[in-house]
Amino acid sequence: MTRRLLLLAPLLLFTAGCGAVPSSGDKAADAAREEARKVGQALYGQRPRTAEDLGRAAVRIPGVEVLRLTGTSTHDGDGVEVVVRTSGAATGGWPGSREATVRRCFTLRVSPKAEWREEPRAVDCPDGPPLTFDPLPAPPRLPYEELRAKLPQVPAGGRVDEAEVRRALAALDLPPAIRTEVKADGGRVGILLAVEGNGFDPQDCLLARVSPGGTDVWAPSAMQRMPGEGGCSVGNALDPQPPPH
Repeated sequence: MTRRLLLLAPLLLFTAGCGAVPSSGDKAADAAREEARKVGQALYGQRPRTAEDLGRAAVRIPGVEVLRLTGTSTHDGDGVEVVVRTSGAATGGWPGSREATVRRCFTLRVSPKAEWREEPRAVDCPDGPPLTFDPLPAPPRLPYEELRAKLPQVPAGGRVDEAEVRRALAALDLPPAIRTEVKADGGRVGILLAVEGNGFDPQDCLLARVSPGGTDVWAPSAMQRMPGEGGCSVGNALDPQPPPH
């Protein structure tokens, strides 16, 4: 009897262990949830954004569909609830297991109260096709050559007139979408021309500085124009950041 039990022990352990090995479908569902979590990370932030902005940003992520948006703005009420559909693929834990691919829907909450890497909540996929979003209008061109031609050239030892710089900017007749900022400091005048960015990609901007002995116009590097880097600021026009390494 004892010998028979010893022979059966490995089989019993093998059978008991089967329940602990996740199936291909379970692992694929976990992968889909992880993709949804990454979407939540991409949308996370403290700046106010509309529901449409969030939807447009989410559909730019490969493999993500937006099925529902609830709420108007991240800073209104409970924020915006975004229902996304993601997919996941995985094989089971046993040799020879077949790969399973699943599509799952999750809801993400985007608001100042949301936590970083907040757990996506699985939901039934809403009926209907995924939402689509019209592309944003192309931003206006920043007038590099025109700005360079209009700004005054002050000889060395001369005095920079801030009012003259402002008149030069006004003569460009810039569209409202281009924000301008002028600041005088230490006998120099710094100028910023910028268009609103999308919060993810480098912002479009031009910097200029009028100083005795020289007028400079330039665009900061793409790295400096990333959100939060401070490259698109009038302070960077007066005292430029060092180039990125």
